[in-house]
Amino acid sequence: MTTTTADRTLMVPADWRDFLALTKPRVMTLVVFTALCGMLAAPGHVDPVIGFTAILCIALAAGSAAALNQWYEADTDALMKRTRNRPLPAGRMDRQAALQFGVGLGTFSVIFMGLFVNLVSAVVLAVSILFYVLVYTAWLKPRTPQNIVIGGAAGAFPPMIGWAAATGHIGPMAVLLFAIIFLWTPPHFWALALFVKTDYAAAGIPMLPVVAGERVTRQQIGLYTIPMAAAAIAPWPLGYAGALYGVVATVSTLLFALMATQVAFRTATPDGDAMLPERRLFKYSILYLFILFGVLVLDRWVLA
Repeated sequence: MTTTTADRTLMVPADWRDFLALTKPRVMTLVVFTALCGMLAAPGHVDPVIGFTAILCIALAAGSAAALNQWYEADTDALMKRTRNRPLPAGRMDRQAALQFGVGLGTFSVIFMGLFVNLVSAVVLAVSILFYVLVYTAWLKPRTPQNIVIGGAAGAFPPMIGWAAATGHIGPMAVLLFAIIFLWTPPHFWALALFVKTDYAAAGIPMLPVVAGERVTRQQIGLYTIPMAAAAIAPWPLGYAGALYGVVATVSTLLFALMATQVAFRTATPDGDAMLPERRLFKYSILYLFILFGVLVLDRWVLA
């Protein structure tokens, strides 16, 4: 019987750094930041202890979802240069340990959130974990090029959870924050997919550039940028944010749109490091979300 790299029996237990790597710390940073901004942008004031507890639970839940994602995708991760050195495909950790770690983190985070914050935030937290693991990872990602479109909801939950933790309910602004990240995800992720498409092709993952080609992917990046831009600026005219947010959101969104347009109308398709516009858009898209949510909090607290 053939044994995959991820299934090998290990001679030594996994290092603590491998467990940390399972949580995808860099991704968790953005998750925690948007959740914190959702909490701070909510009306009223949050008790610091409750706020810290909520953010801790959100971080643990994000780590749980990332660990379960890597547990499920260990074999496909081994086929891609970008992911082959993760703990499971590199053979530094047993899959059962990763599964137990992910389930344990997720269960603890939801129960703790429900007991010490509020039930609404705990329910949304549980839904976000299950959506990422079951809907995106297990169902959509291996089956459809629209995986990142629908699956983008998984990454859009954190500000909504933060808002619910602060208020005990989900208001219209929380839904709008969800929509911003949901619509931001396709152009952000497809920019990455354009310059790592060979990895996805090798692993048999039907990302849009693999199954529909670069031209269609570029067009979709441009098209999804339009509703994303509208959602990003909307809090200002709707009265949920002030002029500070409005001006910064408009300028930063215009820059995003210019980069996305450059990618959308690009006809040359060189490989590797030559794909500079795509790389610039991907990197800026991360900074863009930090800017957008950060200035929302500044607008709420500085000009309140």
